[in-house]
This record gives sequence, structure tokens and C-alpha cells, in this order.
Amino acid sequence: MEKWRLLDTGKATAEENMAIDESLLISHARGLSLPTIRFYSWSPSAISLGSSQKLEEIDRVACRANGVDVVKRITGGRAVFHDDELTYSLVAAEDNQRISGSITESYHKISSGLYEGFKKLGADVEMARRPEKHAQNSAVCFDAPSWYEIVWQGKKVAGNAQTRRKNVILQHGSIPLSMDIDKFVKLLNVKAENQREILSQSLKKKACGLDQVLKRKVTYAELKEALITSMEEQLQIILTPMTLTAQELEIARNLITENKYSLK
Repeated sequence: MEKWRLLDTGKATAEENMAIDESLLISHARGLSLPTIRFYSWSPSAISLGSSQKLEEIDRVACRANGVDVVKRITGGRAVFHDDELTYSLVAAEDNQRISGSITESYHKISSGLYEGFKKLGADVEMARRPEKHAQNSAVCFDAPSWYEIVWQGKKVAGNAQTRRKNVILQHGSIPLSMDIDKFVKLLNVKAENQREILSQSLKKKACGLDQVLKRKVTYAELKEALITSMEEQLQIILTPMTLTAQELEIARNLITENKYSLK
């Protein structure tokens, strides 16, 4: 069993969350830290865009009016609304046998830990065996599952994105405890109001929160504990609670100073 680090950094701003994830990648690439799984949440709520996504797909005026931050991820993919959720990130070397392989293979290994965590809570979920096409011109991550993402009755219940830099994998993912699709759609740049309603109804058929799956409210702490156990079992690791190092905090502060993520 390999020793990995477990972090729970709790609530932070969107910029802070993105900076910490990147600082973990940099720290591990420099040999300064163990492989790490981190859990966190967002305050205030935020929309994160994939690294290549156009800002014009989001209504920044509506976001400001509703106190919702907008940031750019260093990972790819489409827009994710971070509201009532648990977010995880995983950082490890590309050649670490626990997650090594192609992007699809590493997705499978990590998703197995997520899948078993959902099962421990009693969720009758499945892993998507192939990616589905996003709706035409869709800006939304939860519009369709990718390889091995978790689905329930055809609805996506977790969204993941991965990047590889400096021979290190960073994967992070959003697991909504509940999902307010109407609220999210109001923050998207939609040309006509009738299209907004159509998009909202479409997304409700394709995505949902964990509360809908389990027919009850699931807490951040409850989901976190299930995922800790399942990740340890599936990846054959021992997760040891630790904290961010002084170097990681300094790296994160410097990244924020560079204004890498904010799209206000």
C-alpha cells in the first residue's frame, strides 16, 4: 500500500481553489510532496471554464449580479457551475502505477474510486463506457458524460477534467450534492429566453445532483468519507491527513497574483 496525502481545504474562492490545485501539481513535480487527493468546496459559488473555452458563453453581467465568480481552469472541458457540491482533485506522477496509462486508462482507475464511493452511499450508478456527444454548441460540462464518468439513469452525476504537465497528472472533478439547473442556465449567454427554457429542460434530463439519486440530502462530510474509503480500496493507497505546505501556499499566492484564473 502506497502512502498518499489527504487534504481537506474546505471552502475557498474560485481563484484560490484553482491556484491550490495548480500549486499541488507544481509541488509534486518538484518532488516536494506526496501524491495527493484533495477535497474542497466553493464560496461564493462559481463557474469554471475549460482552458480553451470562450468567455462569451457565460453571461458575466448575470454572474456579477448574482455574486457568482467566473474562473478559467488549467484543465479542458466545458463550463461547470460550482454551487452545492464536493470537489476533489488528484495529483500524482504520470508513471505512478495507481493511475498510470493513457488518459482514458487513468480516468478509468480514478473513476473506479468515485464509483465505489457512490455505491457505498447506496447510489445505483453506472460508469459510462464511452463518451456521448454534447448537444450542438453546448457550453455545459454536465450536458454529456465522457469516458467512465458516473451516471444514474442516463444522467451525469459527476464531471471530471484532467491535464498533464511536468510529467504529473492533475484531475479534478465536481460532484453536486444538489443541482440547481435553472440557476445555472440563467448565468449562460443564451440568445433568446425561450432557448433558455429549452436548455434548462434538456439539462434536467441529462444531469442531476446526488440528492436526486439517493432521494435524500447527502452532506459534504458523508460523501467525503465514502470517497476516502473507496479511493483507498480501489487505488490501493493509504490516505494520510496532512495540510498544505508553506511552499504550496506561496506558489498559490503567486499564481493568484499573476491573475491566471479570474475572468471578472
